[in-house]
Amino acid sequence: MIKVPCRCEDGKIEEIEVPETIFNRSQNKTLIHQVVISYLANARSGTRAQKDRSEVAGTTRKQWRQKGTGRARTSSAKNPIWRGGGKIFPNKPTENFQQKLNRKMYRSGMCSIFSELLRDQRLVFIDKFQVDMAKTKSCVEKLKKYNLHNAVIIINEIDANLYLASRNIPNIKIIRAKSMDPISLLSYETVVVTSGTINTIENVLQ
Repeated sequence: MIKVPCRCEDGKIEEIEVPETIFNRSQNKTLIHQVVISYLANARSGTRAQKDRSEVAGTTRKQWRQKGTGRARTSSAKNPIWRGGGKIFPNKPTENFQQKLNRKMYRSGMCSIFSELLRDQRLVFIDKFQVDMAKTKSCVEKLKKYNLHNAVIIINEIDANLYLASRNIPNIKIIRAKSMDPISLLSYETVVVTSGTINTIENVLQ
């Protein structure tokens, strides 16, 4: 276990213990890159559709005779090397972009991200984050107390008040600890972790 500062709502700073296996690992840039690329690839869906030579509209007539013209031999106007012809290897909606990544590698990569965020002073621990009313103003005031402008906040559960109060605030994202992903951790200037979610993060990543 290592000790880190934790900000309280009243402005005080206390020290809490966090697991060293998650927040004090050596940097592994190759693994982090692999985790990010696999996550983005697995989020893709096959929505592109192109036509091959059998699907392109046009005549199937041979454009000129085989011999005697001095030009290269050719077939129909749907020839893939001609403009307006079909594609040789067309993209289809059934295209699969999935990349397999072992669970152990994914968890190790996430731990490496958390550790690097802590070393770069981009990881902040607070005691709790909740609002009493479903008002954007109340959430903005809460963010000002912790001096947060561009941050992703990781908590255990998102209640209705917090969801409604935070959804219109730019550059602020609130996610559940069980749903955290590498893109959210790397896309914001600050990653905020509430003290109550440390055990949940430990269970998810170990």
